[in-house]
Amino acid sequence: MKAAWDFRRSIVSARLLAELAAEYGVPLDTVLRNTGITADQLRAPTAEVEARQELQLIRNVVQALPAVPTLGLIAGTRYHLTTYGIWGFALTSSPNFRSAVNVALRYLHLTYTFNRMLLEQDAEETRLVLDDHEIPDDVRRFCVERDAAATLTIQRELVGHAAPLRSLQLRFPRPSYADSITRLFGIEAQYDAARNVASFEPDVLDQPLLQANAITAELCEAQCRKLLSERRSRDGVAGKVRDRLLHRPGQMPDMETIAAELHVTTRTLRRKLLDEGSSFRALVDEVREALAEELLRTAGLSIEDIAARLGYAETSSFIHAFKRWKGQAPSVYRAHSAARPAAKTS
Repeated sequence: MKAAWDFRRSIVSARLLAELAAEYGVPLDTVLRNTGITADQLRAPTAEVEARQELQLIRNVVQALPAVPTLGLIAGTRYHLTTYGIWGFALTSSPNFRSAVNVALRYLHLTYTFNRMLLEQDAEETRLVLDDHEIPDDVRRFCVERDAAATLTIQRELVGHAAPLRSLQLRFPRPSYADSITRLFGIEAQYDAARNVASFEPDVLDQPLLQANAITAELCEAQCRKLLSERRSRDGVAGKVRDRLLHRPGQMPDMETIAAELHVTTRTLRRKLLDEGSSFRALVDEVREALAEELLRTAGLSIEDIAARLGYAETSSFIHAFKRWKGQAPSVYRAHSAARPAAKTS
């Protein structure tokens, strides 16, 4: 069964970890042992590696530095927005933190995470969950700490400060370096928890971003879609589901219909999508969002007509969904898109 983290990724993360290991005196041949990654590949800016190659590199570094228990925390603070290429720029130019988080999760396969990341919200708090169950035991703690610290670093760079945590729960036992975790996250963690969860105030996602720019955000997200499409195998189950959804946007088929067309049960389809790090609902959202953007930019249709074409019974439901995707109303998005040619010639 393919793990959710098993996707191709840029060489940048592997290079960052190799450079960190070098600072502690670990030879490059030790870092690259059994990874299949060459020194030349590590230096190539456009190179890509399989997730399992980076995971082996992490294993090598962790095993070489047992005297540096905070290695995951140290590494995570070096994953700046610029480390992620176009994904980082897409987040930076988003109108607010909510939109940035939605973009981040939608294109999570353009990052270096090994955790399955989920956003949960209710009236009392906003929660970011790092599901580490598919990560091998010997590198699990490193990956959790690295990804958590990287997430904190990104959040600080987006809004200019760290959002205060209401609580931080971690699945592993309290380590000897617990004080380092407290200092980094600004709160004492609860250990031996059921899940890895960072909880924030409910309005944390409403924060404006320092470098918000609607036109840049649109361009960057288009590049994210293109890059993700290039990396994904169109032979995957998610690709087959996506294609079928795209062909019938006005009468969006349900999961049962798609499963029947693929000659599998809904349970099997759900499991296969989960194996690829996706879900039926996420794919429906992805297709609707892409089509909504296209219709708003190019078609002279009313918001009501676009909502109907995308299979929404109520226009208000479409507007709510679009705000969730983009952090702005469809009418505002259309106005910005219409102004875009002028911005190019000014």
